[in-house]
Amino acid sequence: MTDFPVVIIGAGPTGLTAATLLAQYGVECLVLDRWETIYPQPRAVHLDDEVCRILGRLGLFAEFSAISWRCNGLRLVDRDMHVLAEFRRDAAHGRHGYPEASMFDQPELEALLRSGLKRHSAATLRGGAEVTSLAPEAGGVRVAFTEFGRGESVLAKYVLGCDGANSLTRTSIGAVLRDFGFTQRWLVVDIRTDAELGAWEGVHQVSDPARAATYMRVGANRYRWEFQLADGETADDYRAPATLLPLLKPWTGETPADRLEIVRVAEYTFRAQVADRWRDRRVFLLGDAAHLTPPFIGQGMGAGMRDAMNLAWKLAGVLDGTLAEAVLGSYETERKPHATTMIRLAKLMGTAMTEGGELGNLLRRVAAPRLHLVPGLRNRVLQTETPALHRSALVVRPLLGPSLAGRQCPNAPVDGGRRLDDVTAGRFAVISTAEPSPAQRADIEQRGAVLVVARPGSSLHRWLRRGFAHAAVVRPDATVHRAGRDLATLCAAIPPYRATAPVDGIRKPTIDRKDPL
Repeated sequence: MTDFPVVIIGAGPTGLTAATLLAQYGVECLVLDRWETIYPQPRAVHLDDEVCRILGRLGLFAEFSAISWRCNGLRLVDRDMHVLAEFRRDAAHGRHGYPEASMFDQPELEALLRSGLKRHSAATLRGGAEVTSLAPEAGGVRVAFTEFGRGESVLAKYVLGCDGANSLTRTSIGAVLRDFGFTQRWLVVDIRTDAELGAWEGVHQVSDPARAATYMRVGANRYRWEFQLADGETADDYRAPATLLPLLKPWTGETPADRLEIVRVAEYTFRAQVADRWRDRRVFLLGDAAHLTPPFIGQGMGAGMRDAMNLAWKLAGVLDGTLAEAVLGSYETERKPHATTMIRLAKLMGTAMTEGGELGNLLRRVAAPRLHLVPGLRNRVLQTETPALHRSALVVRPLLGPSLAGRQCPNAPVDGGRRLDDVTAGRFAVISTAEPSPAQRADIEQRGAVLVVARPGSSLHRWLRRGFAHAAVVRPDATVHRAGRDLATLCAAIPPYRATAPVDGIRKPTIDRKDPL
């Protein structure tokens, strides 16, 4: 086989996202997946607006919108279905121009991601190819795999292990999962029906010490339930409609059993785990290979897609020689603490909503209706913005005081119906409240960056002012690299980045340097 700059192990959402992003930069990559076709069973069901922004970057959000279902947020209810608290999401668009909560069927999303990957000649996907070993060689990593019983191998400069919770990649680099002490067994039920159930269009979290449960509508005719299993129970106890349908009755009501098609009944063990290290030289871990998240805040799949977004542009820059290889160390430095924070939050939410027995149930009944009285708590729960990335070679912020560095820049409207991501198109950007000097303009252009002038009254102008900044340097993954008040200093800090002309995917708008947006 021809050698490849990047070999990606696993063609789930994380691997397909990484492959598409790399291919947009013209980086040749080979994706190896042990399944011949898409894994048919539904698993993840939720993405927030930050992750939908990644789908927009892939050029796939319009198609995703056609297969997804908008979600109004979360209701915490008791065993009698009385609402204890409600946390709304913007079902139309959030700060990035995308719905703050979208539900979907994972096989449909994976089909969409595969279809999108086919648009890029730089990417090759081979199904039915099971990786058997990784071995370092001079200048790369030898990836051995079997395809339809025949052994093959390929030399890769870099390997991305997107091969799930039972990752061979993780084992090959000697990484181990650190457990955060959270293990729960749940029954997961997927139903298809043409009957309208009439339930509130959002996630229902049932706080019942006898049987914690979650309900969500994930499509026009698709529904998902999750029920915590008691000791000694298994999914086999609920495969028969006679035992399963009574669990669903609070939502299905008098809907006849013959109108409820059981798509899947399965048992899942929810865990909170993070790999102790995410890299060994040229091999990286992404997605479930690096971290496992309980589902209570709907961030499992999204975390893997964030990994891909964080690493792909850096890898493209290293491969074309415009970034030093040392910057690849920022991947784990930035993503590991972020993923760990989100996992701890999911664990906290899961514990608060499902554990504590009758005493915990009483506390929830008393406390939940009063959460809005706690200063700042309601806004914190309602916000979809995730924490800032830690300091790294590519996140520069002061030790003390507020800074926009490490946070996502809003995908705000900028001109003619376009948003920021349409203009930056995978490049560095300088966003400034002031007009730069001719020398500064030349410096920005020479470094391959895009200039966006934030006019007074615009969303980006308000964002900068709230962040006590006059300008910000924004990375290709929309994360703020550095922000401050001195435009000259910021212009000098822009990393030269020539892997900034994505091909086959993101359109490259014509920008008049003399008349910036």
